[in-house]
Amino acid sequence: MTQLTHTFDATVLREYDIRGIIGETLGEADAYAIGRGFATLLGADGGRTIAVGYDGRTSSPMLEAALVKGINEAGLDAVRVGMGPTPMLYYAEASMEDVQGGIQITGSHNPANYNGFKMVFRGLPFFGQDIQKLGRIAAEGAWASGSGSHQSREILGEYVARLVEGLAGLDTAKLADLAIGWDAGNGAAGPALELLVKQLPGRHFTLFTEVDGNFPNHHPDPTEEKNLADLKELVARERLDFGIAFDGDGDRIGAIDGGGRVIWGDQLLMIYAEDLLKMEPGATIIADVKASKALFEKVSQLGGHPVMWKTGHSLIKSKMKETGAPLAGEMSGHVFFAHQYYGFDDALYAAVRLIAASARLGKSVTELRSEMPPLVNTPELRFQVDESRKFAVVDEVKARLAASGADVNDIDGVRVTTPDGWWLLRASNTQDVLVARAESSDQAGLDRLLAEVDAQLAASGLERGEAAEH
Repeated sequence: MTQLTHTFDATVLREYDIRGIIGETLGEADAYAIGRGFATLLGADGGRTIAVGYDGRTSSPMLEAALVKGINEAGLDAVRVGMGPTPMLYYAEASMEDVQGGIQITGSHNPANYNGFKMVFRGLPFFGQDIQKLGRIAAEGAWASGSGSHQSREILGEYVARLVEGLAGLDTAKLADLAIGWDAGNGAAGPALELLVKQLPGRHFTLFTEVDGNFPNHHPDPTEEKNLADLKELVARERLDFGIAFDGDGDRIGAIDGGGRVIWGDQLLMIYAEDLLKMEPGATIIADVKASKALFEKVSQLGGHPVMWKTGHSLIKSKMKETGAPLAGEMSGHVFFAHQYYGFDDALYAAVRLIAASARLGKSVTELRSEMPPLVNTPELRFQVDESRKFAVVDEVKARLAASGADVNDIDGVRVTTPDGWWLLRASNTQDVLVARAESSDQAGLDRLLAEVDAQLAASGLERGEAAEH
């Protein structure tokens, strides 16, 4: 399969990762080019060894073999950690002294016919211009050449043992009465979850831990409430304290309380923040622009320093490094702990820290959820806009709002605060869609906020159409 040059499909090299449809826009030749290009860059930086992992999709082993071949033919070595969740690969890169970079083959929460790559370069996210550089290197055939080696290394057990350390310092006897439901969604987190629950105190009920890249039970995206139906039924039937769900590659968490209420990403962050700020007073806590006003207010009330930042796991991780923040999170369920952990998004670790937070705060997860202010908000409203138009529309809206003297935060799109609450309009970095969201204290206020969104879209010749598929 040795190639002289390679051209990627125009849709594949994206802002935060590389992603495509197997047999249409993504295949073995792409995996080879990614491996060889990434290894070329790491080698030029003095690196020698790359950890490689993959998720449970049927196409992943084929892509993994081609990726390793590309790494080796650029003269670098590969450590193959096998099938597992993306955070297990991140853990391998962070904890193995002989490794300087990592690549996970994963389609994340996308449909079964998708796959892709998430990368880390010397402990830092590899995204944006880094990914575009891979495209240029491939097109020019400007690859390093050599003959590297590859070896397999078992890391699952060590990774799970590290997750359990999230309960360090707690009296686990006090946690013996906990009863928790778990839904792995047939994703790559399943085997790690099976090992994890054996080492946690309390009683545990697991769903769909068998890895199946066709996702026969439900789509593994816990940010869509319909995908939590099985978990809700389990929690209700067994009268469990709460439930946890994972996406396809285990880097995003979903949760419900004992009453079946969803605990969204920003609400989970409120719980983590309350726990963390007792241990790290005055700490900086980062959340993306889609997060509730209640979160930022809660962090301030607890004496922390809230920072609103751009959406995207790579962007959030970079901001954490810059600010030294011990905790960050996104509405999408990516939660990042640098406090007593490595700073990458790990849903399994976030689950352990939810158990720990509940124990340290002396309140059940259901009580913590009940204490949150009763706000009315929309889910993410996503609608199709031509790729060439999406950023221009946001700029037009920004200009009109500036002229009107509105209270605008433009860190990522526009987030407008009014007496009714706030609304957001931003362009997706990964799809040809605009994303809107609004939040108010009551339905009438929410309706007025959405009317403002619609008026701005109409002024740019658009209307809020059908939600686009992820």
